[in-house]
Amino acid sequence: MNPLDLDRVCEYVNENIVDFHQRRLKSIETLKLDKLLRKNPYLFKAKNIHTATELIDGFLVAFLSSSEEKLFGDFLEGLAVFVAEMTCNGHKSTATGVDLEFFNRGTHYVVSIKSGPNWGNSSQQNKLEQDLKNAVARVKQARRSPSVQAILGICYGKTRTGYLRGYLKIVGQNFWYFISENPDLYTEIIEPIGYRAKQHNEAFEREKNRAVNRLTTQLVTRFCTPNYDIDWPRLIEYNSGNLDLDAFLEA
Repeated sequence: MNPLDLDRVCEYVNENIVDFHQRRLKSIETLKLDKLLRKNPYLFKAKNIHTATELIDGFLVAFLSSSEEKLFGDFLEGLAVFVAEMTCNGHKSTATGVDLEFFNRGTHYVVSIKSGPNWGNSSQQNKLEQDLKNAVARVKQARRSPSVQAILGICYGKTRTGYLRGYLKIVGQNFWYFISENPDLYTEIIEPIGYRAKQHNEAFEREKNRAVNRLTTQLVTRFCTPNYDIDWPRLIEYNSGNLDLDAFLEA
């Protein structure tokens, strides 16, 4: 394995974390009320929410939680591929469900990268299992290496290393060590990840406040009564009204 150049890692992180913040900002700038209203309205009624602002805040928290996890997961995946390119001539894989391939210590590794441990339901896990099996079979068929190993690499968490569904699951510190042979890399990337975080988040908060005002105004116009109460039946109808089942149940 080639030596890891931490200066290049920091440079990559500094450049690409900006893209994460820009995509995050754009997601809130372009957010439409119709997209926000796809979230579960029953949950917010159960929380005894009465004002349009509270409801928009709740919808935004739910939206941003899933959106930011996806955006930051893309960043971490790119960082892991960059590290592997530097240390072991790894490359972005073209195989379905596989993010990285590299050769080290006599073994060809096919790696699927997830940002965190809670990454998918059972059907998604079944698909990953099959995708990794297919990738291993492809490498063996091409006779690229006598030894091929499928890996699920997870960027954070403390789950112990172990075999699961035919692949080796490597988590947290172990994953960063696996692609770099640097036991401290998982902590050394923290400082550059925070590059200009204060400025980026100030800009994001300004745009988020504008979005709250904009979306609240739209919600009041479309889903409040003349007395400015939230019209929950109309909101639920917009979110879930689709009655057409009788046409499919006719004898």
